[in-house]
Amino acid sequence: MHLNMSGEKPIFLQFSEELENNILKGIFEEETQIPSTTEVAIKFKMNPATANRGVNLLVDEGIIYKKRGIGMFVNTGAREKIAAKRKNAFYENYILSLLEEAKNLSITKGEIIALIERGYQNERD
Repeated sequence: MHLNMSGEKPIFLQFSEELENNILKGIFEEETQIPSTTEVAIKFKMNPATANRGVNLLVDEGIIYKKRGIGMFVNTGAREKIAAKRKNAFYENYILSLLEEAKNLSITKGEIIALIERGYQNERD
């Protein structure tokens, strides 16, 4: 887990996103316990309230849940929820602006697909 303490993005959001990344990668499997906010706060030298705020974002989204007196656990279906949320954000943040710019440049659907395929091919090389 990597957090940029001097970056522009709030630390609690970075922490929340890193937890999501670890769930997507399978580092934290569904129905397994995640590190406590105290552990994270000590490891990254942050205020426990900051770590707690990041965790609470995921609790509110149904990604993780609290077992009273035991800790925080990854909810069943968490990976699918995260993937769906991020796919929607990808569409909103990238695809819509790509289509708008393509329209401005008179780039056709076929040309966009060819450009994407070229990008995938360059990635393999």
